[in-house]
Amino acid sequence: MTVRRHDPDRRSRIIDVCLDLIAEVGVAGVSHRKVAAAADVPLGSMTYHFTGMDELLREAFGRFSRGVSDGFEQRMSEATDLTTARAAVVEIITRDVFGTHRDLVLTHELYTLAAREPAYRELTNAWMARSRAALERHFDPVTARMLDALIEGLTIHRALDTEAPRPETVTEAVRRITAAG
Repeated sequence: MTVRRHDPDRRSRIIDVCLDLIAEVGVAGVSHRKVAAAADVPLGSMTYHFTGMDELLREAFGRFSRGVSDGFEQRMSEATDLTTARAAVVEIITRDVFGTHRDLVLTHELYTLAAREPAYRELTNAWMARSRAALERHFDPVTARMLDALIEGLTIHRALDTEAPRPETVTEAVRRITAAG
């Protein structure tokens, strides 16, 4: 008699493990077999929960981008005026959204995948739309777009540079972009 393991969180755990593996070895290094082994689930469980790697990657990157967007929106919703909105953007850049190496790597893996595979642009476009909407609570649409570009650009620098951008430099960049014309 085969005993089935009760594992109601299996699908969610597989998605989390997939993100961890992407951060460790990149999208190209992830396979159903590797995810199953790392999640401690039978390989057959992968095809039960996901039709293929594409679905798993979409689910994983969807979870990641929603989590980042949630944090972004939370930070911006706490701002009450121009000064605190500027400070919120600085905190997003220097601490929140891309505060860990794992998040930086996952962000760039998603960007690379979206650059090659147009279907993944739905995720990045939804992410950017949420970011801009959060920024537009405090800034006009053009300024929000410029701030979004600053945030994205600084994540590239943060991922590739040997030194993180200095908070005072980020503060000055945000101040200049948001200065009244």
